[in-house]
Amino acid sequence: MKASSMGGLTDVPGILVGNAEDKGGRTGCTVILCPNGAVPGVSVSGGDPGTQNTDNIRPGTAENPIYGVLLTGGSVFGLPATGGVMRWLVERGIDDVPIVPAAVIYDLPFAKGSFPPDAALAYAACQSANAGPVPEGNVGTGAGATAGKIYGRPMKSGLGTASLCIPGGPVVAALAVVNPVGDVWCGGRIVVGALNPDGTFVNQTQAMLAGVPVPKSRQTRNTTIALVATTARLTKAQANRVAMLAEDGMARAISPNHTQWDGDTIFCLALGSYTSNLTSDELVTLVGTAAAVVLEEAIIRGALAAQ
Repeated sequence: MKASSMGGLTDVPGILVGNAEDKGGRTGCTVILCPNGAVPGVSVSGGDPGTQNTDNIRPGTAENPIYGVLLTGGSVFGLPATGGVMRWLVERGIDDVPIVPAAVIYDLPFAKGSFPPDAALAYAACQSANAGPVPEGNVGTGAGATAGKIYGRPMKSGLGTASLCIPGGPVVAALAVVNPVGDVWCGGRIVVGALNPDGTFVNQTQAMLAGVPVPKSRQTRNTTIALVATTARLTKAQANRVAMLAEDGMARAISPNHTQWDGDTIFCLALGSYTSNLTSDELVTLVGTAAAVVLEEAIIRGALAAQ
């Protein structure tokens, strides 16, 4: 299987992406920067999330722009790494008191023996951030990602990205760190997931529906975390709605999904360079539908790009 050749998150003008990994390459962090600011949104659908500053970007809160988002490994031990992003933004005079939303993946079993990402590693990711093509696979937060962890043996997974430009409409793009308890599906079949001893796929959804008991030892924490961005001009309420609509792409690409052992979280950043004559409902539906498509593609690409 090969991932299709779509674009990436930096196809949205104003978005910078930076990655950094620990010395062993077993955990890391990914920073998404928008130095000119963006309207944020978020959807948290997993049963066991690890997040920070998500309440600040929900509808009804202050209308402050966001200048950076952190996706990190290290489980909740990686959340203090947001300090590195804050420092980078303050040093450049971008924001005096930056709010940096963050989400984590649970990569501790794979990264055993490594220190979790810290502020210094996140700062290094900011230093490397650029508007060029986004690397995929075991980079940044994708360094410690795995998939397929209810039954059988998991496979390595990683970070993926995709984008599309709607003709006459906005650019919509996604970046995903694929670390689910479930399997990754493409075209009606599993492409990355739990393996039987002979190397065939278990099909965890089928096993669960057939009544196969879930081993207690496999009831652990996981997560797919992602960010969608668009050139569309959205309000905070609309950006939150787009993040929620993007969940459809995650559900199409991963099964089982949003389980009690996943912390699935999707951020949305609207940069507002595109304006249209669409009604509010038309615009949100259009952008949200596109967000689901590119997120599904980004998840498949991230899983297939793993080494």
